[in-house]
Amino acid sequence: MKAASSTLLLLVAAFVATNSLAQKANYHIIKTFPIKGEGKWDYLAVSPASNNLYVSHATEVDIIDKTSGKPVGIIENTTGVHGIAFAPAYGKGFTSNGKINTLTVFDIKTNKVKGQITVGQKPDAIMFDPFSRKIFVCNGISKDLSVVDPATDKVIKTVALGGKPETAVSDESGHLYINIEDKNELEVLDTKSLELIARHPVGKGEEPSGLAIDRKTKRLFIGCGNKTLVVMDAGTGKVVTELPIGDKCDGVGFDRELKQVYSSNGEGTLTIIKEKSANSIEVLENVPTKKGAKTLAVDEKTHLVYLSTAEFSDNGAGSKHIIRPGTFEVLVVGK
Repeated sequence: MKAASSTLLLLVAAFVATNSLAQKANYHIIKTFPIKGEGKWDYLAVSPASNNLYVSHATEVDIIDKTSGKPVGIIENTTGVHGIAFAPAYGKGFTSNGKINTLTVFDIKTNKVKGQITVGQKPDAIMFDPFSRKIFVCNGISKDLSVVDPATDKVIKTVALGGKPETAVSDESGHLYINIEDKNELEVLDTKSLELIARHPVGKGEEPSGLAIDRKTKRLFIGCGNKTLVVMDAGTGKVVTELPIGDKCDGVGFDRELKQVYSSNGEGTLTIIKEKSANSIEVLENVPTKKGAKTLAVDEKTHLVYLSTAEFSDNGAGSKHIIRPGTFEVLVVGK
């Protein structure tokens, strides 16, 4: 009887261990792409019209082949560039240029610059909403939202917000959700009337930055600066759960097919989270990346994740680090 019990316990332990390993996504850095030039970086974006990856880089956007990493082109004069958005129906792309308060408009097939649009102060995150057919720009210093018509390349409205907007996502059904970093809130905009209709606290989250959405389950994934990812019901604003992530999160992505959430953490990790159902969400693993890899782009065709960073050196003061010249690169994370 004792022998049988011991055997049973060993089998159960083996099953639990095997199941635990199966739960892990087993992601890792599968390759890196070096990029020439110096300076800081922010968002990356996968093109919906080509095999290109767009990488924000100080005063320009570097365009590379997302498979080989080979240079394709450069969009210049985008000083302080943060984000890149695409409006495929109009054949246009847009960059948000944080230090000169403009958007650069370019052709998504040729990458040729078509013009400039003046927006609010320090434009940061930028996105295209196919429902309203508008470009939305989060302006960090003026604490407002610039709404741009991609048909005319004109700002049609500036929406005052309750604080500093960091990122925005759309449910593609008439609502835009905006992280307000300095208020620990999420604001909701009606994309028809272009009026704010709700404001929700983000639970225990502090300094919300990265933001993604599952439009089927109506779940928002809010990456926060205090190592917390808040899952919120987009319809009610209620917090569903709060999960641990790495430090210095500045980007959150979602893969609709895999039902996986990714949090890029500047400490040098990528937290991978599984959405089993609307109310069952759990952390799978924390994948080592590199320090400074704080933003990301998820390629839902290949299920790869792209992050950008560089190597750092101590400046001698012990409190800050400087970017080592010639080390800027894109990390490709997959299985």
